[in-house]
Amino acid sequence: MNILSIDCGTQSLRAIIFSSNGEMLAKVKIDYDPPYYSKDVDYAEQEPYFYWNMLCKATTQLSEMVPELFSSIIGVTLTTQRATTIVLDKHGEPVRNAILWLDQRLAQGRPNFTWLENLGFSIIGMKDAAEKAWRRSTANYMRQHEPALWAKVDKYLLLSGFLTYKLTDHFVDSVASQVGYIPFDYKHNTWFENPKHYKWRMFGIEREKLPDLVKPTELLGYITKEAAAQTKLREGLPLIAAGADKMCETLAIGCFSPDVGSISLGTTATVETTFEKYIEILPFMPPYPSIVPDRYNPEVEIFRGYWLISWFMNEFAEHEVIEAREMGIPAEDLLDRRLKNIPAGSEGLIVHPTWTPGLDKAFSRGAIIGFSDKHTRIHIYRALIEGINFGLIEGKELIEKKTKVQMKKIGISGGGAISDEICQITSNMFGVPVYRVQTSETSSLGAAIAGCVGLKEYPDIETAVKSMVHISKQFIPDLNEHSIYRKIYNDIYKELWQTMKPLYYRISKIKL
Repeated sequence: MNILSIDCGTQSLRAIIFSSNGEMLAKVKIDYDPPYYSKDVDYAEQEPYFYWNMLCKATTQLSEMVPELFSSIIGVTLTTQRATTIVLDKHGEPVRNAILWLDQRLAQGRPNFTWLENLGFSIIGMKDAAEKAWRRSTANYMRQHEPALWAKVDKYLLLSGFLTYKLTDHFVDSVASQVGYIPFDYKHNTWFENPKHYKWRMFGIEREKLPDLVKPTELLGYITKEAAAQTKLREGLPLIAAGADKMCETLAIGCFSPDVGSISLGTTATVETTFEKYIEILPFMPPYPSIVPDRYNPEVEIFRGYWLISWFMNEFAEHEVIEAREMGIPAEDLLDRRLKNIPAGSEGLIVHPTWTPGLDKAFSRGAIIGFSDKHTRIHIYRALIEGINFGLIEGKELIEKKTKVQMKKIGISGGGAISDEICQITSNMFGVPVYRVQTSETSSLGAAIAGCVGLKEYPDIETAVKSMVHISKQFIPDLNEHSIYRKIYNDIYKELWQTMKPLYYRISKIKL
């Protein structure tokens, strides 16, 4: 049995055919150029049909590349970047450009919370976070700044819901794709049933504008005649619900319990696990719906994660890019070789990787400290990798504090996981074994697992994972380097937020 996974990420789209034993049989990857538009500071937009056109382009290329294999597909599944919003009018046409998760624009003012709600937020120290969540809502922004456009909005969808609509002509989405500034009840995996719940006022979206929801592995719909003509998929193929990219990655590394961690080194870097109870790692920060039934994925994010590596490549690594091109190898491979010449701790150079503010650090900036005349751009490269990992270690400890379970091993995925050197550094820093599975396309593999269960190839998720996920390489920590990293983490990194917080705040108040 063969299944097609469509993975619509931040920087590229993939269409991959998997077998029922997890083997990648064929793949087409379409890189975005550009991945988004910035009309102004903090804007990140994309034309909605851009994603649909990339999907159609990828599936068409796949049909031409492996026609017999393509015709053997018996089902389709979908995973996407999270928290990217597309709004449609009553005719199902986009009202405006998609607003990406990277977008930082805010509504102005404060939410209309009751006195008791304001008191509750103040008691738990999350009043600022609650107000920022209100300001971050695309619906609230449009109501204030684009009222004429908001008046046309009939459906309010995440990217996953938009692509599902284009494929099936139904306004429906997976429960495990609901990550964003939306009135989703993460504890019960549904929209809030009480119309007076404060989150309806917080996010400013009416229930009738939102899609219906189905659980992962359930049927979303069937490929329509119109979608078949554009994608070359067979009309009537079932579209099976999977989940957002990080949920799929966590499934694809075989993370079923809190003693296994899942690290994704993608545009957003994350650390998460799978837990049977609803727990908030930080107040107001819910765990996301797992693809595993009746489970949650508590998660901590580094919002600009491995985007920082792309930033470094663009701003500092021109020499390596040119040299690697002359050698006929990827620039990342050359940089990995040079990482080995820089000792653990980057000789005192430390990165605070909070380039993009989170709800718990509402005005944060990033910082690089500890420069001396011995430091080179390769020191910066290693310090970026280490800084992201320090942030993830902090997240791991927060998760472990709530679950009361130590992570004994970590599955690693995302673009950074392709590098053996980065995987080894990660193992050394965390002090536990780190492993990779048989493919770097873990979000697509996770979606394929959900699809195979939905198509009854396997009776449940656990059985499917045993058949479709295979560890390909393991990295054992160097305990000498781990002791160096622990000292840096405990003595310096853990102090950075409190030390830098007043300076970040002052910067946020300067009109630049």
